[in-house]
Amino acid sequence: VQLVESGGDLVQAGGSLRLSCAASGSIISINDMGWHRQAPGKQRGLVAAITAGGSRNYGDSVKGRFTISRDNAKYTVTLQMNSLTSEDTGVYYCYLKGLGRLRPGGAYTVNDYWGQGIQVTVSS
Repeated sequence: VQLVESGGDLVQAGGSLRLSCAASGSIISINDMGWHRQAPGKQRGLVAAITAGGSRNYGDSVKGRFTISRDNAKYTVTLQMNSLTSEDTGVYYCYLKGLGRLRPGGAYTVNDYWGQGIQVTVSS
């Protein structure tokens, strides 16, 4: 499975960014898709997640500012981030939970995957 994250950048406080994560590789289905972030000196934590059915969950600090969406046909998850503050600075990781895929030989496997991370820097 390949995960391609994009959209990270340096932006001024109050600005917006849009992160995307596209998965590929004989994928049959994905349960939950989401984003976690790790700020300098802090543990990685949930930013937002979305189930296959479209139920969304947000970290308290981003509620009302961030919106997560997914395209089930393209196995893509997108995070629209508005009203960014310096507290949003960090490395953002795409997370795919319960990704079912067809392996060579016909085996069907289900695993979780993390992207390599993408930097978001918000200058105050």
